[in-house]
Amino acid sequence: MTNATTNSFATPFAPADSNLTNYQRKHIPAFTWDAHACLPLDEKTPINLLDTYVAGKIDYVCVNVGMDMNSVAHILRVIAAFRAKITAHPDKYMQIEKFEDLATAKSKGLLGVGFDLEGSVMLQDMPDMVPVFAKLGVKQIHFAYNRNNSVAGGCHDVDMPLTDLGREMVKSVNASGMIMDCSHTGRQSSLDIMAVSTKPVVFSHANPKVLGGHERCIDDEQIKACADTGGLIGICGFQRFIKSPNAPEVPDMIKHIDYAVKLVGIDHVGIGLDTMPSVAGCDDFPDGIDRSYYWPAQSGYGPGAGGAAVFDPRKLPALADGLIATGYSTDDVDKIMGENFIRVAKASW
Repeated sequence: MTNATTNSFATPFAPADSNLTNYQRKHIPAFTWDAHACLPLDEKTPINLLDTYVAGKIDYVCVNVGMDMNSVAHILRVIAAFRAKITAHPDKYMQIEKFEDLATAKSKGLLGVGFDLEGSVMLQDMPDMVPVFAKLGVKQIHFAYNRNNSVAGGCHDVDMPLTDLGREMVKSVNASGMIMDCSHTGRQSSLDIMAVSTKPVVFSHANPKVLGGHERCIDDEQIKACADTGGLIGICGFQRFIKSPNAPEVPDMIKHIDYAVKLVGIDHVGIGLDTMPSVAGCDDFPDGIDRSYYWPAQSGYGPGAGGAAVFDPRKLPALADGLIATGYSTDDVDKIMGENFIRVAKASW
């Protein structure tokens, strides 16, 4: 599909049998990265939900710990609970605090876990809040969850530019060791963020609009602008955005990967599945949240708007096999499955 190139980030993360080819390793990439996953935002959430990512041979997963509709108190409780539960299982998980921790977790056979924030309301209009959350393990952030706020526009609201405060927030993200993300962000604000940022910008979980069709998907100009920053698109496995008739499978994912690779090249495509398991007795939302505001029916949510199934992370090895069968080289597969995000993390963290 593309000319294979040697990725200098592969060696430090290769397992002990690094002399074997990917074919001999059953096409499991050197490092597998899921750029966005959701767990119920509740301190009662069982941390063994992460075992799904272990079963998918994922080396690093970025877990959401708060959105614009969640209070700061709620988000802090979630972060405290998740950190404590990860620490309580040192045989399975490792909290990722700095770039070098990725290699450490990989060498020990542990699932590396970082956090992300979906929105900026929790920053309280203070750029100085960004490094505070960075110290708590937040490795990635976007500024608006579907709706406009004081920092940026959301993808399901009146399109608006990045505000002056938003420009200061971008600078703070760049300086604080986070990855700048534009998922869920309005079109003009995303383009402004990518113009302001001095570090690579990603869409951690988004799909090409020409294929997905949904308002939450991104157009070719956004994809190209993202690649121009050195960033990448994490192809999302959410059924409604991937536009599959049933739960997304390997061919559905490959269709979106192919489109993005042909548009901007192999170095600018990754994986961000956006899994969202539910657990009885756990709730993402405090009382009083208007779900119809953040997920409006007129924007393609609710009954009759398509399914909400997500590509199963346990099928990522099958996706790697499928990409190779389609014609991608093993070097290409390694880039898509994780090494492109490793490059962005090294530049950002």
